[in-house]
Amino acid sequence: MRRRGGGLLLSTLDWALIETWKDAGIPLAAVLRGIDAAFDKYDQRPSKTKKINSLAYCSQEVLASAEEMKEAAVGAGATGERPRANQGFESETISAFLERNASELEAATIPETAKVAQVVVSNAAKTLRELAAQTAGKSGGRLEDLERRLTVLEEKLFAALLTSTPDEEVISVRADADRDLAPYRRKMSGPQIDQLQKQYLQKRLLEKYKLPRLSLFYM
Repeated sequence: MRRRGGGLLLSTLDWALIETWKDAGIPLAAVLRGIDAAFDKYDQRPSKTKKINSLAYCSQEVLASAEEMKEAAVGAGATGERPRANQGFESETISAFLERNASELEAATIPETAKVAQVVVSNAAKTLRELAAQTAGKSGGRLEDLERRLTVLEEKLFAALLTSTPDEEVISVRADADRDLAPYRRKMSGPQIDQLQKQYLQKRLLEKYKLPRLSLFYM
């Protein structure tokens, strides 16, 4: 991260937090503005005994920035200024993204003992190829409808992976999430923490089976 002054390597907690912001519909501009605001406040502190080593430190400022931008957008809407919802999402790009994810799902190694997960992964890959064929060369499609289809596929995928993972492993991942979250709990609400723990677990499951995220957010 540029403001941190270190490398660009993000932790599982960082990625989980990014995904909670994505699911909450927080725009990238609000995230960047909130990160800058958090670092500005940190730089003004007289004592800096600890470095900022997680995006969780910036969570409050990101949410505050999102609220400010939401209020500004309401004002812009009243004056007739409306952004183009599908700008930057060409059909060929979307189709290639869906095809690539289908290939990754087909290449994934799912244990023979996880029959349910095998079926769900196979069906998801087939659905992605069908959606890619429908999207290719087509203009004017509703991205919201496609994103909803992808969200349903992801939810089924996560449920199958969770069912197929031994309880001891799930417990271990949850313990890792609790440990990583501990320094930042005071900066977050209960629902935020619950959502972050959920995303943390999902991220680790995808890493375990080498599966991609399906949302258009990850194009």
